[in-house]
Formats: sequence, C-alpha cells, structure tokens
Amino acid sequence: MGLSGLNIGRLASGGIITNYFCASACRHCLYNCGPHWEKSYISVEVAENNFRAVRALGCSAVHIGGGEPLLRPEKLGAVLDAARRSGISIDYVETNSSWFKDPESAEALLSGLRPKGLHKLLVSISPFHNEHIPFARTQGVMDAARRAGVRIFPWVAEFIPDLSALDGSRPHALSEFEARYGKGYVRRILDRYWIHMGGRALDTFRPLLRTKTLEHILGENTTGCRRELTDTSHFHLDLFGNYIPGLCSGLAVDRDDLENGPSSDKYPILNILGAKGISGLFDFAAREYGFRPQQAGYINKCDLCTEIRFFLVKEGYDRSKELGPEEFYLRR
Repeated sequence: MGLSGLNIGRLASGGIITNYFCASACRHCLYNCGPHWEKSYISVEVAENNFRAVRALGCSAVHIGGGEPLLRPEKLGAVLDAARRSGISIDYVETNSSWFKDPESAEALLSGLRPKGLHKLLVSISPFHNEHIPFARTQGVMDAARRAGVRIFPWVAEFIPDLSALDGSRPHALSEFEARYGKGYVRRILDRYWIHMGGRALDTFRPLLRTKTLEHILGENTTGCRRELTDTSHFHLDLFGNYIPGLCSGLAVDRDDLENGPSSDKYPILNILGAKGISGLFDFAAREYGFRPQQAGYINKCDLCTEIRFFLVKEGYDRSKELGPEEFYLRR
C-alpha cells in the first residue's frame, strides 16, 4: 500500500498529454517539451486505458494537451474517437498554432476534427510562445476555428495587444518585449499570467526573483509534500500511461497503481517526499549519492527538488521508474 495520506483519490479536473514533442521550447514550459523529444504520440490503446482510469476515479471530462497535439491531427482524431467510446467529454484541445500553414488547410483540419469532439480550442498566447511562433499564425488559427465552428479560448487574451503591436510575421525574442515595454517586462508577466515554478520556468525566473538559501528552504519546509502530490485539481495522464502527481513534472506514477496508491517499495522517492518533504529528499540524495547544491539560491522547495532529481538521474538512479519520463531530464 502507498504511504498513508499519499493515495490518489477522486480526480477533479485534468487532461491527457498526447505528446511531449513540440516545435517550440518555451521558456516557461512545465514539462520541458520541445523538438528534442522523440516523435512519440499516444496510442489508441493507451488513450482508452487512460480514459477508463479517469472515469473510474470519478472524472467524466478532460482536456487534451502536449507538447502540441495538432502536430499529428490524424492521431488526435483517433484519441477523440477513443474518448467518445469511453464516455469521456473533451473540454478543449490546447494548441500553440505552430502547425498553421494557410487559412484553407487550417479550416479543413479543424472542420474534420469537429465531428469527432473538438468543440473548443485553447489557443496559447504569450510572449513565451511568440519567441517561436509568429503571431500571424496564432491569429490564423483563431480565424480558422471561427470559420470551422470551433469555439476558441485565447489563453491569455490580455497579451493580444502586446503581440499585435509587433511585426506579426515573425517571432520576437523576450529582449524585444523588454525593449518595447520596459525593463522588467518578463518579471511582470507573473502578475498577468499564472505560471507554475517548475520545468523551464525555474531557469527563466530564478535570475529575476528573490531567492532563498538552501538552509532557508530546508528550514521552512519540514513537513511532507502530501498536499502537492495528491492534488487532483489539475491532474495529467500522459502517452506512456504515467500519472503526474499534482504539478510535479518529472515524477510519474503508473496509471495502474492509482487505485491502491504508490507503494514505498516501487516509489521510494514519492514516499520520501510524501512523508518528509524536500528535507527528506535532500538527506536521501546527500547520503546515498553525494548530492551537493549547485545554486546559490532557490525560488522555493520545488526548485530544489527539481535540481535534486536531475542530479539523481545523472548519477544513474534506477531504483524505480518514478523519475520520468526519461527525456524530461535529458535537456531543458
């Protein structure tokens, strides 16, 4: 059995990650997605098993995200079909619009997916996405969705004026936004756009935020991380059949272990985190693998946790598959 209090209960709201490969490598990406990932996409069998698990744990609707789900539209269509067969509704499909080529083909693609269950498209809009994707493509996808009868959910619409004032035919570096809108623009994004401090966001914002010493982090976090690990308000299941506990990217629980909970023998790190939190993981990594902190300061305990887990993978930690997917740790 899993550690008391660590078992995953009823799933509230979440999504299915169809792929981690992406044309972009956005600097705030929680899952370290990018072009370096293998071009793997969720199979129909895994999708169906994920949907069945979601339904069994009390959730009847999910969103679909990545990576970029629409890089393989025919496979996305098969996933939408699997959701319908499983009795799962699709709240929305996320896209960064990198796949857009022209208005006609975009409308045809979305029109073909609409009968399968694509009724709403979350269109990612931010300076981070604009570093890789011209805003004209984003606008093209939104226009095509309207013509195809697909509702759009622009996330975040507040950035549309910022991006519209720049040349929409090309991407723009964050430095260009700083030059146009003033020093500190990237730091101020956190006041306009909720970003979880994990994945690449740690490297992006650590230089811009006040950090804490190792001693401070360990001293203020003396209890376990049960709350974070068992949070089901925004869960994800991925193409490998992994359940990602809370927003802890780089941690994985086999979907089939959800009902009984992650046992201590199969998931030692999760159970250490659940029982003792970051202090327990730090002690384990220092004692067993000789971990020494590399940063002068840390944003929060998640920042330190991520550094420790990257170190363990580099050192060949292989007691379990809970540090995964492997490519999450290969390159940020």
